[in-house]
Amino acid sequence: MQVDAVVLDIDGVLVDVADSYRRAIVESVEHVYGDTIEKAAVQQFKDAGGFNNDWTLTDAAALFMLAGREAYDGDVAAFTDEVAKRGGGLDGAKDVVRSSLDPDAAERVFEAWDPKRLRDVFQQLYLGSSLYERLEGGEAELDAGGYINDESVLVAPETVAALTERYPVCVLTGRPADEATIALDRVGLDVPENRRFTMDDWDEGKPDPRALVELAERTDADSVVFVGDTLDDVQTALNARDANPERAYYGVGVLTGGLTGEAGREKYEATGADRVLDSVNDLPAILSD
Repeated sequence: MQVDAVVLDIDGVLVDVADSYRRAIVESVEHVYGDTIEKAAVQQFKDAGGFNNDWTLTDAAALFMLAGREAYDGDVAAFTDEVAKRGGGLDGAKDVVRSSLDPDAAERVFEAWDPKRLRDVFQQLYLGSSLYERLEGGEAELDAGGYINDESVLVAPETVAALTERYPVCVLTGRPADEATIALDRVGLDVPENRRFTMDDWDEGKPDPRALVELAERTDADSVVFVGDTLDDVQTALNARDANPERAYYGVGVLTGGLTGEAGREKYEATGADRVLDSVNDLPAILSD
C-alpha cells in the first residue's frame, strides 16, 4: 500500500478504551436512571453508524432504556438494527422511539431524557473529579478517580518511530481536543495542531469525509491511509474517495477496538476496508513510500 500520509484514530487504535469511554457510557446511564445496557451492547450502537461521539451514544442508550420502560419490548439488537435502517446516529434513535411507541409514551420518554445531565455525569466518571473541574470548569458532585487513567497503550514505541520517521502522521478523532492531547502524550506521539481534527474542530463527525480530505490537503498528500477501529472509520475513507477522487484514500480497520476476531474482520471487509490488521503495530509493514 503506497501512501504519502498516515491518519490515525485514537480510541481503539492507539489506546484501549474498553474500560474508560465504554465503561463511562454504561455507568452514566445507570447513574442517571438506575438501569443501563450491557457494555457489550455498546458495539451494536457503534455498528449502527453515526455514533462516533460517545456522548451521543450515551444519549441513544438512554433512549433505548427509557423506551423499554414504556411499551418497547425489543432488545438492543432490534433497536440498533432499526436505528441503522434510519441512517444511524441519534436522529435514528429518536425516530425509532417515535415510531415504536404511541405518542403519549414517546412523549414520556423524551421528557425523562436528559442529555445535559448524562454528559455531565459521563465527564465526571471519565475524567475524574480533579481533571473534570480543571477541564470542564464546574464543581464535581461525584468522587471519581477517572476512567481515563485506565486506558492502556496499544501502539508500540517502535511503531510510532517507524511511522513518524517516514510519513507525516495526522490524527482524526471524535475526542475533545484536551482529551486527545492527553492520549497522544501517553502514547508518545507528537502531532502538530494543524494535523489534528478533534470534536472541537468540526461538527459533521465521521463518516463525513471533510476532515480526512482536509488533512490530505494540509500534508500535500496524493495518497492517504486512515486507520480506525469502527465501520464509520472505514466508511470515512470510502466517502473521501467519492468526495476527492483525485487522491487515493485507503481505509484500514484494526481488531483492537470493539470489532475483534473473525466476526470483526468480516464486518470490516463487508464495509469495504482495504486491509484489516490485528493492531496498528502491523501498519508499517504494509506501507511503502
